[in-house]
Amino acid sequence: MGECSRCRSFDRFEGEPTLRDPEPITIVAVVAVAKERAELTVSSSPSDAGPPVTVAASAQIDPSSSIGDGTRIWHLSQLREHTIVGADCVIGRGVYIGPGVVIGDKCKIQNSALVYEPAVLEDGVFIGPAVVFTNDEYPRAVNPDRTLKSAADWHAVGVTVREGASIGARAVCIAPVTIGAWSLVAAGSVVTKDVPAYALVVGTPARQVGWVGRAGVPLTREPEGRWTCPRTGERYTEVDGVLSEQAR
Repeated sequence: MGECSRCRSFDRFEGEPTLRDPEPITIVAVVAVAKERAELTVSSSPSDAGPPVTVAASAQIDPSSSIGDGTRIWHLSQLREHTIVGADCVIGRGVYIGPGVVIGDKCKIQNSALVYEPAVLEDGVFIGPAVVFTNDEYPRAVNPDRTLKSAADWHAVGVTVREGASIGARAVCIAPVTIGAWSLVAAGSVVTKDVPAYALVVGTPARQVGWVGRAGVPLTREPEGRWTCPRTGERYTEVDGVLSEQAR
């Protein structure tokens, strides 16, 4: 497996990943690409002197992919054609990232997650172990005439995850769907519709049961539509089912 064509070097490791001192990498800017896809928070930029990318020897990285400074990719993960991964990300063991997927900075994608194209993850997103993003609303192996379906016989739809959102272990997101900024999807949930920013959703299908703040902790209700984070003290206001953070 060749190295990424947009990086000067990978730090490949056989066991525990360690940051050694190879040549620094250079990546292409991901901001313009992400903005073409949507109004997204993806802030990675090229660097000539950032920390190296660290890639397990067993990982499969397509040469057309772009990987940001300081990102670590663990054993048996696969990045397909034209994927864009930002800086300081952690891609766990056995993760699959489909062609053209865009991932922002400081994202964590845990072991065995399946991120099918055309998914987009903004900065600071957490994807738990064995999470699945679907991309086919009406999946079939064959057409009505029993011929095997090809790429031309279906239209891929994607999952968009906004900044800071977290998706718990073994959750399934049924595309097309958007997971709002700083929201929290509980482990094992099946998301079938858009999740509002800061919402806490659980169950099958996922339903909202409360609000969370940037710290991920359920908020405490206060009078007159106000909410407070018990961990940070940050305050939020709810108006017509929409939660907004109050100015600090």
